[in-house]
Amino acid sequence: MGGRYNAEIIADRAIAGAGEAQRFIIALAGPPGVGKSTLSEALAAELKGRGHGAAIVPMDGFHLDNAVLDSRGQRACKGAPFTFDADGYAELLRRLKATPYSEIAIPVFDRELDLARASARIIEPGHRFLIAEGNYLLLDQEPWSKMAALFDFRVLLKADHTVLRQRLIERWIVHGLNKSQAMDRAMSNDIPNAELVINGSSGADMEIFN
Repeated sequence: MGGRYNAEIIADRAIAGAGEAQRFIIALAGPPGVGKSTLSEALAAELKGRGHGAAIVPMDGFHLDNAVLDSRGQRACKGAPFTFDADGYAELLRRLKATPYSEIAIPVFDRELDLARASARIIEPGHRFLIAEGNYLLLDQEPWSKMAALFDFRVLLKADHTVLRQRLIERWIVHGLNKSQAMDRAMSNDIPNAELVINGSSGADMEIFN
């Protein structure tokens, strides 16, 4: 219920703010485990239900490949800001905004394969509203901060620290780790990343406690 209600509010604001723009980009940022993917899908469905073309452009499609992370000794840090091609993602957003009448292929992260699949989704000219979804889109540090001008509306999702911590631990348990291993994994990488997003993001037009 809450997800649908939040999607309705964001859709109201986006449609009102879009005016005659051919393409309108909504940034949906927040820490890992806060529910960004669920809200992104609800928002896309809400916009489509109102007769507007919409598509999700996930930041996760710009994960550095495991082979690259292995060569740098950074595999254990996968998901941290420096394990993404932030400049590549920003360039894609610029292209999407500058050429709204073009058909553009984008990468999407495959969680089962644990890698980004190139050209896995097509953004079409009819997709007027694009939902840029990812942890660090509003992070107030370079290179992420350089993306600010690309977003027409900025939403930051937050959650209670205790609830978020439990979600991140449970995420690893689902992946087959025992409780102790899951806690170690979450505390070593996911939770510090979550705290960075919560404490270091800025410029949101709307904040949602999820």
